[in-house]
Amino acid sequence: MFFAVISYAIAMTLANLSVATFGPVVSPINSFFLIGFDLAMRDWLHVRLKQTHMLALIAGTGVLTYVLNPAAGMIAIASASAFTLAALIDFAVFSKVSGSWLKRSNTSNIAAAAVDSIVFPTIAFGVLMPHIVFMQFVAKVAGGAIWAWAISRVTRNAS
Repeated sequence: MFFAVISYAIAMTLANLSVATFGPVVSPINSFFLIGFDLAMRDWLHVRLKQTHMLALIAGTGVLTYVLNPAAGMIAIASASAFTLAALIDFAVFSKVSGSWLKRSNTSNIAAAAVDSIVFPTIAFGVLMPHIVFMQFVAKVAGGAIWAWAISRVTRNAS
């Protein structure tokens, strides 16, 4: 469990630092690998933590995102805002959807990816960039689906 929480926080920090360094061009790549991982890992943690602990983790990681990356200015603010809003949407949708963990994860990831894809670049770069929003959304949904599948396979085999 500790490894999952740490991995979750590290993925967000790496995503922030790379966007701060390389700009919006790296956003779709981050979206697929790092944010997709974060979306799926958040859902994995969701079924293993109490609701109050999950909400504390969402809030704490949102703050940690900013604290670990304040030199990035608006990138850090955008990330903490988008991360926290997307996590809350993911949490709400995941809680309401029934079915397998994989179905619940992928459904909630679509909602969270939509929120994150609009909020992050708009705040970070001060303008709505539809092509970046679209590329991020597609990458997050695809990455989240692949990571969710991988996590479900690994945890099923570890059981």
